[in-house]
Order: sequence, then structure tokens, then C-alpha cells
Amino acid sequence: MTDHDQGERPRHCRLIGVPLEEGAGRRGCAMGPAAFRTAGIVEALEALGHRVTDQGDLAPRSNPSSAPHDNPALKHLARIAGWTAAIADAAFAASAGPDDLPVFLGGDHALAAGTLTGLARRAAAEGRPFFVLWLDAHPDFHTLETTVSGHLHGVPMAYATGRPGFAGHFPAPAALVDPAHICMIGIRSVDAAERGPLAASGITVHDMRRIDEHGMVALLRPFLDRVQAAGGRLHLSLDVDFLDPAIAPGVGTTVPGGASFREAHLVMEMLHEAGLVDSVDLVELNPFLDERGRTALLMVDLLASLLGRRVMDYPTRSDRS
Repeated sequence: MTDHDQGERPRHCRLIGVPLEEGAGRRGCAMGPAAFRTAGIVEALEALGHRVTDQGDLAPRSNPSSAPHDNPALKHLARIAGWTAAIADAAFAASAGPDDLPVFLGGDHALAAGTLTGLARRAAAEGRPFFVLWLDAHPDFHTLETTVSGHLHGVPMAYATGRPGFAGHFPAPAALVDPAHICMIGIRSVDAAERGPLAASGITVHDMRRIDEHGMVALLRPFLDRVQAAGGRLHLSLDVDFLDPAIAPGVGTTVPGGASFREAHLVMEMLHEAGLVDSVDLVELNPFLDERGRTALLMVDLLASLLGRRVMDYPTRSDRS
């Protein structure tokens, strides 16, 4: 099967709302799933020929076993642990079929603690390597000990890659993510406590300066080639703050200097042509901070680009070979 054939195959898009806002520093992300639906996400995907099942919204598990923690800054620890357990099981279940493409409608980025570990479990069950493309201004590589703000949308990547300190507080993950299989693009806000561990982790990190110097294609294509060569499952985790706040104001963690409209669509078009993405997070949309639905509409447009919407038809790499 060629790259083009993979990219064009109809998918069963399973929309899973995650009205989680306790991981962020301000309220509003709980309205994200409804905003995506209002922005026409179902209609956009169906218009591209995909089958769409809206599975409704998840609820967190009760988590009475979550132990208290010595870091007094931590906020909603038991609640986020309960969300993580529910999301991980939903991610595993929604990714069982060969054409299934679960799309998690956030909700803040704490939801990735569940999606990453649940999808890693699915890949392990299939005997396939699991890869992650993390489009975000932040690496979210804090542990429960190092976070100063206590907002747990800053810890999911640390948890999913097995950094210490989560046992007894978060669910024991059924599978971890290999840091060597993670590519972060768009990073431009890294806390001091994250910097050293991130550099030593083996995660590929492309900050905005590297994008400025080398361009998006030169950075993304080698990673996609690695996923293709390994026959891996690829998860896309797209945070609104990957985008420049001038085009995507509906987020509580605005960081200037993000990806442009064209850079973001280029990433999605490349991912579509590669045909490798098997699951998606859309996170940190805060409709309370948005301007007349502008950010929600842009995120839906980006998902549509990922799943085949085009302005022009260009030959894929396999067509040119």
C-alpha cells in the first residue's frame, strides 16, 4: 500500500469528548468538546467521506485510592488520576479496529496522561511500536515533585514516559511511551526544572527557532520516515498553544511566537500524505477566551486537513518515485 493510499483510506472517526479543566490554571476547557461540535467537526469529517461516531463525553472515575502528596501546590490530584484511568481505558477500546481513529476533544492537556498510556497499551497489544507527535508550546515534562504551579496539565508526558514519582498517585500505566519515539515541535516555553531531564530523555525537541532556521518539512519528514520504517502507530497531540495566539486566541496559556496558519496546515497536509496517524488529541481549547468561535473553527479546519481536505491536489512522495 502506498503512502497516498494510506492517507486516502476512509477512517472511522470516533469522537470522544473529555470535558476536563481541572488540570489547567483557569476554567473554560470543559466547554471545549461542545465548542468543537458546534464548530462542525462531525460535518467536516463526514464531508470528507469518513464515518463518524460521536461517543459523547467521558466522566472521571472515582479514585479514592489516590494518596495525598507532599507537594502542597498540587491541584485536583485525585480528580486528574480518575480522569486518567477513564481516558486510558477509552483510548484502548476506541483504537481496536483497523480503521478506527479516536479523536479526543479536550479538555486541557492533562487528558494526554490517559490517551498516551491507553494508546501505548493498544500498540503493545498489536506488537507495534508507538510514536507521538507533540505539537505544543510546552513539553509538559514536570513530575508531581517539580511542578510549582501545581497545574497537572504540565505532567502528562513525564507520567507517560515513566518518570518517577507518580506511583500511588496516578494509575499504574499498562504501557509506557519510549522517549526515543516522541517528536515535539513548536516548543517555546520550558521551565528550569524540565530543561535538564528533557535534554537527557531522548525525546526529539524542535523549538520555534529550529523551525525558523530549517523549516517545518526538514524537521517533520525524518520523524515520519522513522514511523513508516518501523510500521508504528502514530498519535498526534495538538495543543491550541502550538499556534500563534494571533490566530488562535482561545487558550489559557498564550505564548507568543507560535506556528503560523500555513505552518500548521503544512504539518497536517504532510501527516495526511504519510497516512500514519491513528489517533488525535485536540486540547486546551478554552471557548470562554475565544473570539466568536475563531479558534474552534481553526482547529476543526486543521483536523480536516489531516484527514484529507485540500485546496489543490499535489502528487505524494510515492507518486513521484
